[in-house]
Amino acid sequence: MKVPVCVIVGAGPGNGAAFARAFSRAGYKVALLARGRESLDALAAEIAGTRAYVYDAGSPEAAEQAFARIRTELGPPRTLIYNASTRDFADIDGTDPAGLEHAWRVNALGLLLAAKQVIPDMRAAGEGSIVVIGATASLKGAAGFVAFASAKAAQRSLAQSLARKLGPEGIHVSYVIIDAIVDTPASRATAPDAPDGFFARPDDIAESVFFLARQPRSAWTFELDLRPFGEHW
Repeated sequence: MKVPVCVIVGAGPGNGAAFARAFSRAGYKVALLARGRESLDALAAEIAGTRAYVYDAGSPEAAEQAFARIRTELGPPRTLIYNASTRDFADIDGTDPAGLEHAWRVNALGLLLAAKQVIPDMRAAGEGSIVVIGATASLKGAAGFVAFASAKAAQRSLAQSLARKLGPEGIHVSYVIIDAIVDTPASRATAPDAPDGFFARPDDIAESVFFLARQPRSAWTFELDLRPFGEHW
C-alpha cells in the first residue's frame, strides 16, 4: 500500500506545524511549503516524515515547480491543506491597491494554483481532500480588514465552487473558519493577561482538520467553524 501524501501550503510554526504533526503521526509523507527556508528546515528537522519546499503561494511558476518535485520525491498528493494567508489589516484609508492585490494573490489566487496542481492526481485516484483554512473575515468585513476580509471572502467562495464541482468526483473540499486568536508565542505577547480560554490551541485545530481530511463521504462537511469555549459570538 502506498504511503499517502499530504501537502501543507503555509507551513508555519503555529497551525502549519500542528497540521504536519497530526498527519505525520498518522503515517503520511508531508510536504511543508512556505516562503522561509530557515523556518521550514527547522520544522522538517523536528517532524518525522516531512520535507521542506520553499514556496511563493501566489506564483504560478512556483506552483508548477514545487508540485512537480513533490510528485517525484514523495508521490501524488491525496490531501492538500491550504493554510497560506496574509496580515493585511487596515481600513479603507490605510489600504492601497498593492495591499489589496497581495491579499487576494495569496488567499484566492494561491488556493486556485495549488488546487489545480493536486486535482489531476486526486481525480486519477478517485479520491482526495482539500482543506482550506479561513477566517471569520470571510463572512463579515470589519472596518479594519478591507484587504484581508475581501480576500478571505473570495477564498471561501472559491472553495465552495470547488466543493460543488469536485464532490461528485470523490474529492472532498472543506473550509475551516477559525474564529479565534491562535495560541502562539507572538499572540500571547500581544495579550499577556488573557486567560487560556481566549486562545485556540494549534494541536486542537489540527485534530479537527485531520478529521475533515478523513471524513466518510456519506456525511461530508463543507464549512466548519472553530472557536475556543470562551469566545463570544
